[in-house]
Amino acid sequence: MLDRVVASQTVSAGFVSPGLSIIDAAKDTLPRVGEISAGQSPTFIVPGPNLAKILVYDAAQFSHSIQVIDTQSESNNGSVALPAPTSSIVLPLPSGPAYAAVPTATVTGQPLGAIEVVDVTSGAITASIGVPGVQTVVSAANGAVVLGFSPDLDLVTAVIPANINTGNAVTMPVAGSFDHPVTALISGTTAYVLNCGAECGGTQASVQAVDLTTFMPVGSPVNVDGATAGFLSGTTLYVAGNSPANSACTGETTAATTCGRLDVIDTTTSPPTVTSSVVITDGYHTLFSMSLNGQLFVGSRTCTTVGDVNNNPGNGEVRGCLSIYNTGTGAVVVPPDNGDVTGLQSFTTLNSEYVVQGGNLRIYDTTKDVLGSIQLNVNGGYYDVKAIDFF
Repeated sequence: MLDRVVASQTVSAGFVSPGLSIIDAAKDTLPRVGEISAGQSPTFIVPGPNLAKILVYDAAQFSHSIQVIDTQSESNNGSVALPAPTSSIVLPLPSGPAYAAVPTATVTGQPLGAIEVVDVTSGAITASIGVPGVQTVVSAANGAVVLGFSPDLDLVTAVIPANINTGNAVTMPVAGSFDHPVTALISGTTAYVLNCGAECGGTQASVQAVDLTTFMPVGSPVNVDGATAGFLSGTTLYVAGNSPANSACTGETTAATTCGRLDVIDTTTSPPTVTSSVVITDGYHTLFSMSLNGQLFVGSRTCTTVGDVNNNPGNGEVRGCLSIYNTGTGAVVVPPDNGDVTGLQSFTTLNSEYVVQGGNLRIYDTTKDVLGSIQLNVNGGYYDVKAIDFF
């Protein structure tokens, strides 16, 4: 089977135990093979660049571990315990190391917060790099620079992995106008830092370009409605969030009283230009995924829920945390489902999108933006979904 997808099952449900379910995405079927062990409560999945290894975060209490999965043998190669919980891990290079943001980690003589450097082969933490209050890590594609984001401190920190254990400076502050920076999208030597702004207790959401060769800002911040997650497609940057001053659901027929915004930015202009702003579901936006045919899936958490998909799904509005934006026409579809969106996976050869929403695994036909004719009859309790083959 060369079209494999894995979905993390966080709880025991029926005959299913916590672990990674293996799915044949070409046929949308569950093969008759056992699950891959991935700890007591596997949550988000971090694929390596060549998919030979994936990392799975086990969020079980007192565990806080990274599970290292070999996708060729479909087996667990061991785990690495972190000192405290994380919600952000990156694996830039096939052979590691991985980097995990641990906001409450203890580093002697420094404020709480560290980026833990993890050797995924030996299963050891090889360095703890003090970054106060760090919540998110993002890496350049070549792994030469890792950025840590401390939104509560308005701080972005650059980590230079080549300097670890050399006596040279490992970290340096990134200059720029930051207002609760939460993450960045990287293209070449430019990082587009997303400032959450008012949604996170600050003042103004924006995007700030940073030159990764100098760690200096490029131009002024570009104001947007909200900025907690983004997606870069060529020279077009999509940014999602909520604006306290612009939250009306204009143009949508919905019982929801507040809506989020998707801002579309042209990065080729100087400064970058917001070309359109689209109404989407509210909530804290965290996930993006682009389908083969240009359907942009946007997922959030703790959004406004309308109706109940399990009771009277055909009677009245049903609404949750998923929005689908047609990049060709500008139209938005909000599928009739409930719950947080915690997993998205698109494909380059299939007109389908795997979505984990409300703990359930859904398969969408992206040519129609509706659920496909085949759905997996599985119990709920899923958290994330990722392809482990290139297709």
